[in-house]
Amino acid sequence: MPAPFEIVRTRLSGSYFLASFSGEGRVLIDGRWARCPSGRAILLPPHTLQAFQTPAGKRWDFCWVRYQERAGQKPLASARTPIVAEFASEPLRLAILGLHHECSTGGALSGRWADLIHEYVTQFAQPAAMDSRLWNLWEEVAASLGNSWTIIEMARQVHLSDKQLQRLCLKELGRSPRQQLIWLRMRHAADLLQTNAKIDSIAREVGYQNPFVFSTTFKRVMGWTPSTYPGRARSSE
Repeated sequence: MPAPFEIVRTRLSGSYFLASFSGEGRVLIDGRWARCPSGRAILLPPHTLQAFQTPAGKRWDFCWVRYQERAGQKPLASARTPIVAEFASEPLRLAILGLHHECSTGGALSGRWADLIHEYVTQFAQPAAMDSRLWNLWEEVAASLGNSWTIIEMARQVHLSDKQLQRLCLKELGRSPRQQLIWLRMRHAADLLQTNAKIDSIAREVGYQNPFVFSTTFKRVMGWTPSTYPGRARSSE
């Protein structure tokens, strides 16, 4: 996609994976634009605002996989999977071309190509080499999102300095510790919004004493206000 190119999606119900293999693009992540040059990939969860663009004067070549998770099915992209990370995109690109060829010629191997594509995306979503300290930290944080977490407190949990934790998070998840904390809170809030809980109660449960600050943050990260979020259960508020 040469510039000018921009697309905005607001209501995708499944996970979305994009791998860049030439040039450079930008992806809206957590309400901020992030670079996606060649050799990197992004994995976005369902029901988030998604936007992509090619910067002026550049060309962006990428391949992508969109999932359509069924009701009750756990999304491939979860709150603890990497969102931006290095990725060797050429095998995925060739597998997508193989699937396209099978579908175009009526071949019988389309299922095998689809399985291979899914395996490549799964390897990104569930990296075998992820640092166990990071996984344990976010498991603990996710279990107590109402706490007033600071980067120093989070670093202390895994016996790291705050700068070491910052570097590790950026390398493994593509986010700073603070961004990851906010993401965990917003994803949990999105789940709670599907119940009859009131917005101010949800805000407190995920660590926000001020419902206005919570609503502003939720809209920036997820793309909707809490009251208009898809799947929001109606309540008496």
